[in-house]
This record gives sequence, structure tokens and C-alpha cells, in this order.
Amino acid sequence: MAEIKIISWNVNGLRAVYRKGFLDWFMDEKPDILCLQETKASPEQLPRRLRHVEGYRSFFTPAERKGYSGVAMYTRIPPKSIREGFGVERFDIEGRIQVADFDDFLLYNIYFPNGKMSDERLKYKLEFYDAFLEDVNRERDAGRNTVICGDFNTAHREIDLARPKENSNVSGFLPVERAWIDKFIENGYVDTFRMFNNESGQYTWWSYRTRARERNVGWRLDYFFVNEEFAKNVKRSWILSEVMGSDHCPVGLEIEV
Repeated sequence: MAEIKIISWNVNGLRAVYRKGFLDWFMDEKPDILCLQETKASPEQLPRRLRHVEGYRSFFTPAERKGYSGVAMYTRIPPKSIREGFGVERFDIEGRIQVADFDDFLLYNIYFPNGKMSDERLKYKLEFYDAFLEDVNRERDAGRNTVICGDFNTAHREIDLARPKENSNVSGFLPVERAWIDKFIENGYVDTFRMFNNESGQYTWWSYRTRARERNVGWRLDYFFVNEEFAKNVKRSWILSEVMGSDHCPVGLEIEV
């Protein structure tokens, strides 16, 4: 059996976090796989040191629109394949999806849409959720184990944000968004962090505007899920709340395969 450490982080701009010591943190942490969301850059815009990190293969999936969205993966373990997208153009052009095949499991690195901008974007977010669920269920029905990480842009339960009542009409904690996560779990997926920790005050995102991080007025928006058959392989799931550089902090998962 081998232990694999995976870290997921919405960096809110890979070039920005690079200037804040990202590579030093990466080399200290040494995950087997690092998944990033909201990279906001295409590979040619990145410094060479970010494109080529010693000991890792890197994969970048930018959005068509410059400086927007984007996901990336660094891995010591060569994947059999990586696909970008669900095969639905209006979702795939935003650079939100990587699905890497590591034999023992498929790793979904997803930057789910934010629904705050407009009713239209909320509708897009919910339709993206459904396209994702259809995709991951199809893989699971074919016998694959799945690990899903990324910024879901929704806090699931009241315990997952500091001020649930004040935010009950805000996208990110709307009943319809929370109900989708309920549905996702009912489909047989496990929120790995809650396997180990049921305490309040555990957040992964804090608004820059109100110095919310200093006061820990946050939201838990970043998750690792696995299909329930694979939950026995999960050894640890945690939040790296001390890591600075973004308005999100990283989250970690350790599995045994």
C-alpha cells in the first residue's frame, strides 16, 4: 500500500501567489499531487519556474478568457491521462475542469462557478453542478473510484460559515445550492473533512474586504469528496488554515492505495 498526499488550493491568481513565496511553501509541503484553482493565467504567461517544478509534471487548463478562472495540477505520479472538461462547450471554455486518471482513482480538480454576479450566473452554476454530477456518476458506474477536490463555491451547512443567518439569501449559501450538495452526498459521496472534524470555526475562505481572516469570519468552500466505496482508503483530511497568500487557504487529503 502507498500513501498519497493531495493538496488543493484556490490561489486567486497563480502569478500573484508566486510573488508571495508559493514555491517555497510548495517545496516545504511536498505533496504528491497539488491541484490549483483560479490560476488566472495561461502557461505562456507564467514564469519558467512555475511551469517546470523539479520532480513534478505540470498540467495547465486556462480559460479562453484571459486572466479568468483556470485550473492546474502538479504531480509526482504520472497520470495515465488528463481530460479537460465534461464535453459541454459552455462549461469547458471556462477552464474549470481537470480529470486525471491515476489507475486506482480518478482525480477531479474543479473550480466550480460563483453564482453571486447575477441570476444568469447562478443558473449556470447549478447547471454546471448537474453536468459534473452526471460525469462523476458515469465514471463511478463504470467501476472507478473518484477523488473530487476544489472550490465548490458553496458552504454546505450552518457549521460551514461564521454567519449563516446573515448569508441565507447570498449565493454560496442559498437553499438551492445547499440542496445540491445534499443531493451529491445522497448519491454516495463523502465530505472527507467531516469524517474527522465536526467542529465549527473551520473555514477555507475569508473576505479580503473586512479583515475577516484575522477574526476568522469565514466560509468553508473548499472540499475533498470521495465516493463512499473509497472512503475506507482516506487516512486524513485537513485544512491548512495557516497558509497565506490567497483569500482561500489550502485543504489536504491523505489516501492509501
